[in-house]
Amino acid sequence: MRIEAQKDGTYTVELRGVDIYNPFTGNVESTDGRDVAAWFLDQDYDGATFYVCQAFFPGGDSNPWERLERSLRGIVDPDKLEALRGTVSLPFKPGPNHRIAVKVVDIFGNEIVSVKRLE
Repeated sequence: MRIEAQKDGTYTVELRGVDIYNPFTGNVESTDGRDVAAWFLDQDYDGATFYVCQAFFPGGDSNPWERLERSLRGIVDPDKLEALRGTVSLPFKPGPNHRIAVKVVDIFGNEIVSVKRLE
């Protein structure tokens, strides 16, 4: 994961990859951020409760996305839907805790959480 401070005082988070335990092979495999089932960002993690502020679904079958896009055509901006498939968060301002948490759900349903302090 890479955290980038923007010139306007906001931050973005990029999910670059994750190590996934494959229960079928017994191995830990590194994967690109685009191959995870979902990832979630808590923009002001308090250390106790993970609150989903942003949610992304980059990996998996594209057919559900195509159906959703057809259903929402004319209602939702296609660029906004495309952002939901991404590995880069939308810009956000740091909260009072100055800490973020990123939860990644791999293709096997395992959850991995990483907590980082914002400088």
